[in-house]
Amino acid sequence: MSITSLLAISLGAILTNNFIFAQFLGICPFLGVSKKIDTAIGMGAAVTFVMGLASAFCYGINIVLVKLDLAFMQTVAFILVIAGLVQFVEMFLKKNIPTLYTALGVYLPLITTNCAVLGVALLNVQNDYNFIESVVYGITGGLGFLLAIFLFAAVREQLEVSSETPKCFEGFPIALITAGLMALAFMGFSGLKVW
Repeated sequence: MSITSLLAISLGAILTNNFIFAQFLGICPFLGVSKKIDTAIGMGAAVTFVMGLASAFCYGINIVLVKLDLAFMQTVAFILVIAGLVQFVEMFLKKNIPTLYTALGVYLPLITTNCAVLGVALLNVQNDYNFIESVVYGITGGLGFLLAIFLFAAVREQLEVSSETPKCFEGFPIALITAGLMALAFMGFSGLKVW
């Protein structure tokens, strides 16, 4: 494991294999919470935190499952770990940051069913990452989610006050078109070579 491989994993998770724009994982909270920048940043930070912790915990769980010859139970075990972590984040936000907890509302429990969080745990196993690589991939994958939701929220805030949007595209239709255009822009990173 070298710094260059960790940098390649990081750039891949943030830009070329972005969970939202390249792998299309985690679209529900992405579209639901991206109306305001504040809530988008809060959701992105919460997802990043959960993805990092889930990567670390699921790495250990996977080792135990493989040693016990129960690798077929990975998905179920990972879902249980992620649900527990989300519950922890929810309790922490409710106690320490109640305004963010209220702003995220129903979307906070959606992190439990966020396929990006489960996807990062499964991709860590599929890519045969070691512990450090798994945690780096989880955190930078969350940072890629944060980048995507922040950029999308910034555009959506501008679209809300714009008088240039045709009446038939106002609201959700223009949001979907914008998300598609942003995904096309992120495809430009697919040919990126680090060295």
